[in-house]
Amino acid sequence: MDLRMHEELGEIWDDFEADDDMRVALLAGEGTRAFSVGQDLKELAARERAGLAAPSTFGSRGKPGWPRLTERFDLTKPVVAKVRGHALGGGFELALACDIVVASEDARFALPEAALGLIAGAGGVFRLTRQLPWKTAMGHLLTGRPMGAVRAYELGLVNEVVPSGDLDGCAETWVADLVRSAPLSVRAIKEAATRSAGLSLEEAFAAGYPWEQRRMHSADAVEGPRAFAEKREPKWRGR
Repeated sequence: MDLRMHEELGEIWDDFEADDDMRVALLAGEGTRAFSVGQDLKELAARERAGLAAPSTFGSRGKPGWPRLTERFDLTKPVVAKVRGHALGGGFELALACDIVVASEDARFALPEAALGLIAGAGGVFRLTRQLPWKTAMGHLLTGRPMGAVRAYELGLVNEVVPSGDLDGCAETWVADLVRSAPLSVRAIKEAATRSAGLSLEEAFAAGYPWEQRRMHSADAVEGPRAFAEKREPKWRGR
């Protein structure tokens, strides 16, 4: 991924969050070889030769045009990663930042930055140690050892692993399940889970959640129980 791609993706995430008609984002790589192999190292080397500043060590540091998915803590809609082939470096970091990850059996995940004189600064060093046991995470971070899809599933980094030919259908099923859910409930749940991640249980209960306030006072909050009582499918309005 080069710098221009990061800027274009940043614009996409802005549009996604702002448009209420967009319910779920599906992130996938083009082709079958890789989900993403991360940062364009040739571009990085060229910028260093030209004396241009390299990207910040940890994230974008608020630079304009750089609101990467790995730092988009304001996203209140679910993002599904469909991983086929390699998810290396920044590609793995993208998957770690998604809410749901489905992978083909041939998918491989790794953070090889230590072997390249770099650091997994787009969230890898922070998210992997939160999503895995400490020693397991450090083993992969410090050595760059890859893990296969089944191992990632066993560790809880992947929701489902299927043969490559079934991956598209698997991702579509997850998206359909998300779209069937009440849109305000989905946003309230993600907001609460994200905002409370670094809080104590007591602090989490006491914190404010704007999307939960919207859900509580919405027509959908009435429609769900009513549809259940009437034995029919709910008709969500998103308000």
